[in-house]
Parts: sequence; structure tokens; C-alpha cells
Amino acid sequence: MKKFNVAVVGATGMVGRKFLQVLEERKLPVENYYLFASARSAGKKVDFMGKEYTIEELTETCFDGKDIDIALFSAGGGTSEKFAPCAVKAGALVIDNSSAWRMDPKVPLVVPEVNPEDIEWHNGIIANPNCSTIQAMVALKPLDDKYKIKRVVYSTYQAVSGAGMGGYSDLENGINGDAPKKFPFPIFGNCLPQIDVFDEDDYTKEELKMVNETRKILHNDAMRITATTVRVPVFHGHSESINVEFEKDYDLDDLKKTLADFPGIVLMDKVVQGESKGVYPMPLDIAGKDEVYVGRIRRDRSVDSGVNLWVVADNIRKGAATNAVQIAQVWMDMQK
Repeated sequence: MKKFNVAVVGATGMVGRKFLQVLEERKLPVENYYLFASARSAGKKVDFMGKEYTIEELTETCFDGKDIDIALFSAGGGTSEKFAPCAVKAGALVIDNSSAWRMDPKVPLVVPEVNPEDIEWHNGIIANPNCSTIQAMVALKPLDDKYKIKRVVYSTYQAVSGAGMGGYSDLENGINGDAPKKFPFPIFGNCLPQIDVFDEDDYTKEELKMVNETRKILHNDAMRITATTVRVPVFHGHSESINVEFEKDYDLDDLKKTLADFPGIVLMDKVVQGESKGVYPMPLDIAGKDEVYVGRIRRDRSVDSGVNLWVVADNIRKGAATNAVQIAQVWMDMQK
């Protein structure tokens, strides 16, 4: 079996550490690993795959002479814009977790269960979508294929870990009454209907990511989409209420089976009328899982062919690290 050399850029960050965990679990055919981070982390020791690795400083020449096949980047947009081209020049395929390349028309934006064929036309960089977009795409792809999506309304309930260690700390410290450092307002006991900055139409950048990335991944620039994204006081796991209107009508049982049969989806959808407790996905259920969980599936009777979905996934695993590693796996399989 052919083996590859893999670099992890941003190896000491929240997502970078999760990259290492997922790589260790999945046991890809890798000959050598190289771990990179900023100058302040360079020299640190990391136990990984039964060995001790020394973090190397990320520089414009750090990829040279190492014959790196894949570089997994999770170090922020500015870092990616500066250093990803250096990795590509040295011969590596960059799989980037930042927003830097997602809407570049020359860069594929990939969720492996949804559009793996787009990997083939990369020009050295493949973009990992936004965490909230990834889980939505896994749920919507089989429905779009079967019923043709006409319109999507996203409402998200996003965990603080999506904002990195700063967001995590704001919730942790906010429990003790400390003032927030990452968020503009306290997150403990609160919901913030703002993720990222506002644009001229008063939508946030996060909301526009979901709109634009959905269209790109599903190859439909005309799809009608709107979004409201909200930060909630949950440590791990993004939840989404997704309202979908189709071109075609559907049978509800058939729609549920379509979802249940799709790779990467776990159906958690059982309610009994009159009962005070149902079966549906919650952030506590999905922590540490790679699948996308779907429940609360019900017909939207306000339109002819509409449905409501509740979609939950681990935003650091499937929403970031696992999706990137899955892209790497698909690419490796293509090299056989």
C-alpha cells in the first residue's frame, strides 16, 4: 500500500489537536507526520501515534525538502493565505479549515459524503466548509437529489467551541461572573444572535457563509436561502433548525428512509403524541461523534412541499477535523 507524508499546521490549537486525535483513530496510510505551529509553540513536545513529536515553526520554507503530500491547515485565514501557497509550491495538497479559500472559484469546497467528485479538480488547495454548513449539507444532499430543494431557511444554535479557545473560556469563566473577552456580551445564561461581523444588509458573515457555501457545494447558484445564526451557551455541538421547501412533493416515511440510508447520517426521530419525552438529537448526545444526527422531522403545512428538520453534529469533529481528514482519505484512495 502506498504511504503518504502528512503535515498538520496549527497542531497546538483546538482544531489542530482534534486533527491529531482523528488521524490517530483513523490510521491513514502515512509514512511521516510533521507538526507545525506559530513561533511561540515551536519546540513544544507532543505525544502522537505512540511517538514524541517536536512542534516546528511555521515559515515560508518549512515545507521544503520534506516531500509532504498533504498539509492539513487550521491556523486562521490570514495564516492560510500566507503559508498555504508555500505548501503548494513545495508539492503538497493543502486541505484548509479557514474561510480564506472557500469562495475562490478555483478551489473546491468539499463535504466528502456530498460532493467528493469536486476533489478531482483541485489546483493544490481544497477548502473545508464552515462547521455549520458541513452538517447541513450532509442532511440536505439526499433530499435535494430526490425532491429538488426550492428554498432553505437556516436557524442555528452554535456552541462556543466554534469560536475557539476564547469562546470556550468565555462560557467557562462566565459561570463565575467574569466579563467576556471573546464575545461582545456575556454568553453564560444568554444567546447572542451575532456570529462574526455584520455586512451592509445587516446579515452576519456567518450567515452569509451558510448561504454562499450551500450554493457552491450543491452546485446551485440560484437556490433561495436565508439564515439566522446564534451563539448559545453550549460547549460542544452545533444544532440547526432547517426549514426546507421542495419542488416535488414527498411521502414523510420515504423522506425519513432517504435520510436514514445516506452515509454519515444517524436518524434520531421518534415521538409519541401525548408523551412528554421524545427521541431527538441533542448536543450532549453527539459529543465526540463523527456522524450528523437528524430528528424532529415533520411536514411544514404552511407550504405545499415543506419539511422541518433538527440537525446536530460535533462542530469540532465533523464540523472541522473529521471532515478535513475524510477529504484526505478520499484523495489518498484516488491515488491508488
